[in-house]
Amino acid sequence: MPVGSIVHRLESVGSTNDEARALALAGAAHGTAVVAREQTRGRGTKGRDWHSPPGLGLYVSFILRGPGGGPVPSPHLLPLASGLAASDAVLAEAGVATRFKWPNDLVHGGRKLGGILSEAVSGAAGGDFVVAGIGINVGHAPEDFPGGLGRLATSLRIAGGTVPSLDALFGGLCRALDSWYNALARGEKGRIVRAAEARLAFPPGDIVRIRVPEGAFTAVCRGLDPEGRLVVERGGGAGTIVLDAVLGLDGE
Repeated sequence: MPVGSIVHRLESVGSTNDEARALALAGAAHGTAVVAREQTRGRGTKGRDWHSPPGLGLYVSFILRGPGGGPVPSPHLLPLASGLAASDAVLAEAGVATRFKWPNDLVHGGRKLGGILSEAVSGAAGGDFVVAGIGINVGHAPEDFPGGLGRLATSLRIAGGTVPSLDALFGGLCRALDSWYNALARGEKGRIVRAAEARLAFPPGDIVRIRVPEGAFTAVCRGLDPEGRLVVERGGGAGTIVLDAVLGLDGE
């Protein structure tokens, strides 16, 4: 079943990811989407809030299952596949080129345009699944971002591209995610990693500042390894480091 074949449209919800998770646990099919006009408890990675005011952004979560009811293919690469899908949809529907800030942010002009929250569940009565949540800032003006968020975030409106309808952007996202998910299902991991690496906000050779639980350090980005992990090189004899996750990643 293509991604987006079944759509639950909600006026307001705490979190589309939570709603999609509940549907998946009840047995909802692969590709089912939950779209809300507003999230009152939208969240990003590491428990951060995701600002989700009514009608200004695309707030959607997808239920992704393995082919034929089997395991979800390469679930650790779904954040990259989802990010590529969001990037493709934004370019196709709004004419705005974006970069991918590993591991889960879509950026334009150095500011956050969208984000990915991928949550895997295994051993559930309804079968294994991943919920891929995608948020894209669409119609926000600078004053629509609260507090200091306006210095860090942007929208398609601010970026100066075509501001598509939320339905058009959703349709483009469904098509793009279906394509990238099917690539994963065919075992094309290398294609996804190479595509994501080509769109990195800090490409190989850039100096980056990385925050991890043990502290912060500066290193040279060396790209992504075959499993989509970030590879960096530290000086002082520390050598090459492969990272599964970071608390923060910025350019120097």
